[in-house]
Amino acid sequence: MLNEEDDYKSFMGLTPLILFVVMFLVTGLVSNNFSSMPVLVGFIFVLAYALTINRKDKKISLEEKIEIFAKGGGEPTIILMVTIFILAGAFYSVANAMGSVDATVNFGLSILPSKAILPGIFGISCIISFAMGTSMGTITAIVPIAVGMSQQTGLELPLLIGTVVGGAMFGDNLSFVSDTTIAAARTQGIELRDKFKMNLLIVLPAVILTILILSLVPEADGSVQVADYSLIKILPYISIIISALIGLNVMVVLAIGIGTGSILGLALGSFTFIELLTYIQRGFGWMQDLCLIAIIIGGIIALMNYYGGVNYLLEKITSKIKSKKGAEAGIATLAALIDVATANNTISIVTAGPLSKNISKKYSIDLKRTASLLDIFSSAFQGLLPYGGQILVAAGLAQISPMQIVPYNYYSFLMILFGGLSIAFNIPRFKQTENNSKIENNLKSETY
Repeated sequence: MLNEEDDYKSFMGLTPLILFVVMFLVTGLVSNNFSSMPVLVGFIFVLAYALTINRKDKKISLEEKIEIFAKGGGEPTIILMVTIFILAGAFYSVANAMGSVDATVNFGLSILPSKAILPGIFGISCIISFAMGTSMGTITAIVPIAVGMSQQTGLELPLLIGTVVGGAMFGDNLSFVSDTTIAAARTQGIELRDKFKMNLLIVLPAVILTILILSLVPEADGSVQVADYSLIKILPYISIIISALIGLNVMVVLAIGIGTGSILGLALGSFTFIELLTYIQRGFGWMQDLCLIAIIIGGIIALMNYYGGVNYLLEKITSKIKSKKGAEAGIATLAALIDVATANNTISIVTAGPLSKNISKKYSIDLKRTASLLDIFSSAFQGLLPYGGQILVAAGLAQISPMQIVPYNYYSFLMILFGGLSIAFNIPRFKQTENNSKIENNLKSETY
């Protein structure tokens, strides 16, 4: 990663990302299928390119570039993400082997009206993600259920998975325990509840319109058949949801889910101990491509940072700000582009937050609004990145291409739309009860 004191900036630092986008578009146009390019292969080509370029002010050897790549791919956040991926795969494999997936699907179908499966799965995803504060945990818990619902109802699998990802991003953006919400509020020095009020009013129309759109999607031919199910087999999912709701770490949550599924499966005779180990290994294998993608992306992002890509973005965006409305648009664009470059909305907020706060003070923008814009646009774009963690884990669990999911995440597209309308029409309008200088003084007096 770049040293904080290194202010080198260059357009070349963005070209690895641009290359990936061009490859994706060209492959899709030539094959007439935008899900045809294997993501891992694409990023291998991008890595090869990234290792050939260099900074103008300082040439480094191939070995040094590889070291930067290795450190980026081995960062703690990347390794934690990889661990979550393989645990998610193990949980899904064990839950599937003991019949938990089928039981949960049939239970869900029995309580959801047949004409409201899509709105229902979106609403459930929103509620769970808001309570858990993690989009990744929500996706891990709900995607396997959505896969089973697709098989039962005939609804398109990418549509159901995109709906789940959209609901997961709702909580990522609004939950009081979400790291993105906390980062957005802390970088601007405001209370979480103030950011929540502003944020909710901006995205509420997107929630309502998403539900309306999903309710209008034509049903598949044929009636939904709800098979018999055992409530005890639903316990692995219940254990995951409850443990997440009480605030346990997502790795602990997944471990509890795997343990619950393993004990119940052995007790019910669904598998032997040796077979259980085989199922766990099978789940690891399902996620191995995803783990490799995450590591390679982390290394490429480290190279892009070293080559000055993020600093280039910062300079270009801030240099074009001329008015308050332009400043808000600049803040939104900054958050979005850094997220696209780093594939991590929390990092995007932490990176853009301090600069956005300075812009807000200069143009008298309410810091509650600034925090909301940072969180809305970084979360919305994160939910649309085919190489972002959320879509990657959803695609891995559903065994489909990440590219197939993106068009069906209606909520994230609508977040961008209504976020843009909020900037264009200066809505919602709150009376500023605290000015920026007062907030700044409060921050200085805080003890961390």
